[in-house]
Amino acid sequence: MSERTEGFDPFENHAADRLDAAITATGSVACVGLDPRPELIPPLLRRAALDRFDGGGAAAVADAFVAFNLGILDAVAGRCPAVKAQVACYEAYGAAGWQALEATVAAARARGLVVIIDGKRNDIGSTATHYAQATFGGAPGLDGTILSGIGGDWLTVNGYLGGDAIEPFLGAPADPNAGGHGIFVLVRTSNPSAADLQDQVTDAGTVADTMADLVTTWGRSRVGRCGLSAVGAVVGATWPEQARQLRARMPDTLFLVPGYGAQGGSAADAVAGARPGEHAGLLVNSSRQILAAWRDDDEVDWVGSARRALDAMNADLGMALAAR
Repeated sequence: MSERTEGFDPFENHAADRLDAAITATGSVACVGLDPRPELIPPLLRRAALDRFDGGGAAAVADAFVAFNLGILDAVAGRCPAVKAQVACYEAYGAAGWQALEATVAAARARGLVVIIDGKRNDIGSTATHYAQATFGGAPGLDGTILSGIGGDWLTVNGYLGGDAIEPFLGAPADPNAGGHGIFVLVRTSNPSAADLQDQVTDAGTVADTMADLVTTWGRSRVGRCGLSAVGAVVGATWPEQARQLRARMPDTLFLVPGYGAQGGSAADAVAGARPGEHAGLLVNSSRQILAAWRDDDEVDWVGSARRALDAMNADLGMALAAR
């Protein structure tokens, strides 16, 4: 981590306002998942990394990840509002992987993209604070300076520990800076066994319903000018009926929607939880459909393949939103 520059203000505007403005500017509700894996790297990039790092290893993988991500970012910048980096893909390669993640985030921000760090973090007290510092900055240096984090705008979190474990990620509600960064709380995930816990019925509805009500409560004091909160919700595309029901409980919440495309969710499923009117309040993620587009298109012009795949996704989602 590096020192912040003089005058740096991490809360210069509201996280939901920035994201909503990016959605409006690009005309897109797509989010590209930057989840690189060796098998997704085009052969020419793999060969180049192996040539640079004789014997391969984590350094070669990280080098290939950065080269790949830079090309993907060039393909999608201006065509979608945000990218989402899955931390696990990078952490698997140790320090080299983390450096690749830092380089990727910096490159995304330089291209004007909103950055979501997908770490599903949480813990209590100071541990949650450290997770927040790693993503957003704020860790103290030995000489009293304040250090920058990885540079994310949003972070996915697990809300199971309750409100006191959520506050460190956003600041206390009374803090005038609260909302400068955003979180997406897991509410209804896209995996097949999500129902094992999230659909269990309580006196207040399902467990997912209870979490949705908490998200609304946590976000009520953190609503931006656009009418959306800096406390968002992860709501999978594979559960469209639940998404509609959860929208009624979370009217001012941004939905981060995984599960579109490779996981089986259609465009209509993905936008089922959209708000009425101008501000749809959702962001639909796709990773493999964009990153692996070169496999069925052009492995030499893999950047063009990614661009064309995103254009197709935007058209698909646009038609689904228009048909609501």
